[in-house]
Amino acid sequence: MAALKYAGMDDTDSEDELPPGWEERSTKDGWVYYANHDEMKTQWEHPKTGKKKRCAGDLPYGWEQETDEKGQIVYVDHINKRTTYFDPRQAFTVEDVIIKPKRYDGNTAALEILQGRDFSDKVIVITGGNSGIGFETARSFALHGAHVILACRNLSRAGKAVISIQEEWHKARVEAMMCDLASFRSVREFADSFKAKNLPLHILVCNAGVCTQPWSLTEDGLESTFQVCHLGHFLLVQCLQDVLRRSAPARVVVVSSESHRFTDLLDSCGKVDLALLSPAKKNYWSMLAYNRAKLCNILFSNELHRRLSPHGVYSNAVHPGNMMYTSIHQSWWLMTFLFTLARPFTKSMWDAKIEPWLPVPLCVETKQQHNNNISLLEWEF
Repeated sequence: MAALKYAGMDDTDSEDELPPGWEERSTKDGWVYYANHDEMKTQWEHPKTGKKKRCAGDLPYGWEQETDEKGQIVYVDHINKRTTYFDPRQAFTVEDVIIKPKRYDGNTAALEILQGRDFSDKVIVITGGNSGIGFETARSFALHGAHVILACRNLSRAGKAVISIQEEWHKARVEAMMCDLASFRSVREFADSFKAKNLPLHILVCNAGVCTQPWSLTEDGLESTFQVCHLGHFLLVQCLQDVLRRSAPARVVVVSSESHRFTDLLDSCGKVDLALLSPAKKNYWSMLAYNRAKLCNILFSNELHRRLSPHGVYSNAVHPGNMMYTSIHQSWWLMTFLFTLARPFTKSMWDAKIEPWLPVPLCVETKQQHNNNISLLEWEF
């Protein structure tokens, strides 16, 4: 290989030696092609192996790419003061391998999905980000460069979550802000404080929730499960809607549950029964209240997507899967017992993170028959 020797390099790829009459060349952007001087034609594939190749990396130190008077690319070796039409990088070509997209399943962890992605220009708000799914989601994004804000009602626990992530990577941009979804006043104060930072908002993860809680009313006079799981997030999205639109493309992710399938919001006449959403104590069952709130999550997410997607803001409702080691079942002994029985069929928190910026829509199918009845209710706050 005279050209290789002229470039000051030895032939390191003897197995791919070209047949007589063939020459290896490269394009300006480093793609290798082969010229057949006998038949006066060129091709991308190696005439023996059939492989495609490209030049890896930049030119060696001291080399520069120029164009001669005929418009052909030449390579100038300033150290040895010589010029050649041979790209010195061709001595270190790599095979052009077509990597098929990886298929993800229920056992895929968030760090696998995010591998190689750079979120350094993204701002992400996660409610309930101090524990459980919210923490693992926050951790995964922060370790990939995102500016993550944990919107939590307990600043002490949120602060410990921030420290935990920063101990894993000292450059992680994570902070905690007060946001109690059981208080509309607190939600509005959070939104005002966030806007005062003059930050964009690319992803809003509505993750916080409660389950199997005893009946209680919030300071706003509403049943607590319904307000924390749904109405608080509804108000939060409304307060931050203008920021999301200015930050487009942006995304809202509403963490729902498959349990939404085991309830209904309609009375015997097929109309929405508002009394079911915030029931009196005598009509309250904690699991049913949770299911109804999760159904509202999905209906809200669908309507939000319909209204805001033309403006570059997309909304998805997700079912994170059945998990162990969450706090959602710890307030009722029966749920703890059922979760223990289901343990072989559940996944760990490590596998259950939410990846809202992926191009694949992670949507939960809704009960279509509810859409027309609920959409106006959801937006007339």
